[in-house]
Amino acid sequence: MPSYTAPIDDLQFVLHDVLNVTEQSTPGYDELEPDFTAAILGEAGKLTSEVLAPLNTVGDTEGCRLENGVVYTPKGFKEAFEKVKEGGWPGLDMPEQYGGQNMPYVVGTAVGEMFSAANQAFTMYQGLTHGAASAILAHGTDGQKDTYLPKMVSCEWTGTMNLTEPHCGTDLGMMRTKAAPQEDGSYKITGQKIFISSGEHDMADNIIHLVLAKIEGGPEGIKGVSLFIVPKFMVNEDGSLGERNGVSVGSIEEKMGIHGNSTCVMNYDGATGYLLGSEHKGMRAMFTMMNEARLGVGMQGLAQAEVAYQNALIYAKDRLQGRAVTGAENPDGPADPLIVHPDIRRSLMDQKSFAEGARAFILWGATLIDAAHRSGDADADGLVSLMTPVIKGFLTDQGYDMTVKAQQIYGGHGYIEEWGMSQFTRDARIAMIYEGANGVQALDLVGRKLAADGGKHVMAFFDMVKTFIRDNSGQDAEFDKAFMEPLKSASKDLQAAGMYFMQNGMKNPNDALAGSNDFMHMFGHVCLGLMWAKMGLAAKKALAEGKGDAAFYETKLTTGRYYMARQLPATALHLTRIQSGGETVMALEAANF
Repeated sequence: MPSYTAPIDDLQFVLHDVLNVTEQSTPGYDELEPDFTAAILGEAGKLTSEVLAPLNTVGDTEGCRLENGVVYTPKGFKEAFEKVKEGGWPGLDMPEQYGGQNMPYVVGTAVGEMFSAANQAFTMYQGLTHGAASAILAHGTDGQKDTYLPKMVSCEWTGTMNLTEPHCGTDLGMMRTKAAPQEDGSYKITGQKIFISSGEHDMADNIIHLVLAKIEGGPEGIKGVSLFIVPKFMVNEDGSLGERNGVSVGSIEEKMGIHGNSTCVMNYDGATGYLLGSEHKGMRAMFTMMNEARLGVGMQGLAQAEVAYQNALIYAKDRLQGRAVTGAENPDGPADPLIVHPDIRRSLMDQKSFAEGARAFILWGATLIDAAHRSGDADADGLVSLMTPVIKGFLTDQGYDMTVKAQQIYGGHGYIEEWGMSQFTRDARIAMIYEGANGVQALDLVGRKLAADGGKHVMAFFDMVKTFIRDNSGQDAEFDKAFMEPLKSASKDLQAAGMYFMQNGMKNPNDALAGSNDFMHMFGHVCLGLMWAKMGLAAKKALAEGKGDAAFYETKLTTGRYYMARQLPATALHLTRIQSGGETVMALEAANF
């Protein structure tokens, strides 16, 4: 059975050596001393390694089952969920007013990575609840907040998001679910939603569904969409549960992965719902949830890559196959371990350098969210909005690729379910699709985010990289060559791609959109390059000061050099593709495919 060890030392390194969280002005960050975060991460690490990770295979093999309208989760899930609730983990970064601990989002993100790596399907139950609660917190009335948030923050009640319908996914303007106004101010919700994660299960007393629907007589298309709170059980004035609402599960999907999460077809038959936010402004309210969810999904790409890498590394050190070309390294054994072979090393270094770079990227993004929400920093809000499709799209594409590389280390055993590696690949695959498929993320990045606020935020990113390189170059020629020069070159590639879009996109939009996926990946590589340069500087400083474990920092520098030399140059390939335009992409008639 695969194992999982929480990467606490690396999380601490990013929080304190790289991001220097206690030195930031964001409210609450002054409390994030190393001993404090170490205690939190240590407890989360125990829970994820000892309780959640052993249930990952159980959830995969047993899955969920639907009997008489009730979905039963896999053996052990309910008991584990009680432990998660008892520890207060679902409300770690939620307001104290509603029972949360009011810690910064960056702490919740660090903990979230461990939860997702240990058991992604399980963690989705609380993750979606957090997103739904965030939407109610941002757009609900005081009465709605008081009614739903205390129980959702504790996960006594869980939450969902209901967007997709059988005939429409990305194009939500086509939805058919209707909301009929009632005299008491409520609405009757009628329609069917599909692919609803955690839509029905046996681990909570109530499930609070957030449902997109169109109010009768409203505008056509996406402008007529509103968001509604639709509880599974009605909630009485005293907070107790009343009668069952008109919402039921039609079926649960048989999926490629995340078997431990109940992905449901939900039927709304005149269910009572309450408007969340303003009429016909449902997408605005839902995107509070979607943006958080997209960051969380990007984290899932990292998390599955991390746990798959951990197990591939163990196997590569233990499995004896062949001899090192430079001479036997295990002369007393029948063969050398796999890790002596250069191609195995290449694969492992790809995985390691991605996971550590992605971790820094995710946590940096979380600090931007904290700055935006806790300090009202509009620039941070604009920058993280620009980064959201990159975090979601790039990290899940790459994360999936890394699970495949980890599986490949095992050879034939990686294809056999007994060894558990295929689950990481199968579970990672959905992250490229849900919360907005990655192709749509790339289109959003190029079609909307680059031009947002007159291009202010992308220009701020370029200025930030340029300033970082300028301020940290010229002191160590070897470091500059290994880290700063590759970052500078990659950043220039990214700027050249942006310039190409500006010069050609208006004349022929296909020239821009045909290169959107390449641009998203190019942007992702530059962001990880920036993170690796920052981590390299932090490691170099720690070594100079004689701080901590020298081997840890030396390893960090070696891993960073690998990424800068072997991964970051991919920006040149992406630029060449982008500058080839859209002609070859669009040339073939549909009938000739």
